Amino acid sequence: MPRIVQQFVTHVVPGVLRPLRIMWNEVIGFFFLVFGIWFGSAAFRAYRNFDRPGGGLLGVLAPAIGSLIMLVYGIHSFLKARKISRS
Repeated sequence: MPRIVQQFVTHVVPGVLRPLRIMWNEVIGFFFLVFGIWFGSAAFRAYRNFDRPGGGLLGVLAPAIGSLIMLVYGIHSFLKARKISRS
């Protein structure tokens, strides 16, 4: 019986885990891209209100940097999913 369990683990589990890892990276990448676009729109709104009272450089830079980080991580996650699927 232990030999059957060992064969199951060595043959079936990798075949199940690989697609799950690919899907996990794609879902995470999608959420980070959505957050990056959301932060980018906040940065754009802050840029439009830059010359008004209450607007400042920090109000533009913080969402812009956050947007950049989120977009880069989202793209990286999709590329990692592609690399996993090709290996």
